[in-house]
Amino acid sequence: MSGILAGKRILVTGVITEASIAFHAARLAQEEGAEVILTGFGRVSLVERIAKRLPKPAPVIELDVQNQEQLDGLADKVREHLGEGVDLDGVVHSIAFGPQGAFNFLEGTWEDVGTAVHVSAYSLKALTMACLPVMERGGSIVGLTFDAQFAWPKYDWMGVAKAALESTSRYLARDLGEKNVRCNLVSAGPIKSMAAKSIPGFEELADVWNHRAPIGWDLTDPEPAGRGVVALLSDWFPRTTGEIVHVDGGVHMMGA
Repeated sequence: MSGILAGKRILVTGVITEASIAFHAARLAQEEGAEVILTGFGRVSLVERIAKRLPKPAPVIELDVQNQEQLDGLADKVREHLGEGVDLDGVVHSIAFGPQGAFNFLEGTWEDVGTAVHVSAYSLKALTMACLPVMERGGSIVGLTFDAQFAWPKYDWMGVAKAALESTSRYLARDLGEKNVRCNLVSAGPIKSMAAKSIPGFEELADVWNHRAPIGWDLTDPEPAGRGVVALLSDWFPRTTGEIVHVDGGVHMMGA
């Protein structure tokens, strides 16, 4: 099969619905020739049902990034699907969560903030280290962020967690370069996904894109961000690491 991911094996986290960027990254990866494995948190049966809507069947491994036992067993679970001696070539980190308290900056407790940082930022390191035993030839780690350069309306401690994610990606890029592992992020514009529904005031946040995206932005179309993820998984960025690629209609570079 031809395609920019032909022959590659990719682990994709964060597929919850067809509206998620992760789903479109998985779909596009398959269309570009990759073999895809998904992970699911909580209702794994739901992820298995969504997986059936991909072009090809994809197995689902249960994974809670706060569960060290599941992280420790991830490489073995991946080997069960790939076969002994077959490595992963890429990992998509599309995991973020903040309790409701994390969306109130001045009132947010450390319990809320700590959960947001653990699940949304530290998990990039935890997931990457869990996958390293099945990435002996190197590969590409691609995460999803929401531009942490600014203080966005209503985003509050999740914005801080995304800043931590972006920093985590740079340190991973520094420390894993010698293992031929690249680590990059796609900074996507807002998408009306399941995750978005949990953000109080999402409409106010997203409205910025209706007025400030010079090339336009469709809140209902996750495919552009999915394409960015697939591009970074491919061999077309062989010496790019620690980078943040903006797929946001250009909002990131607009002045006041």
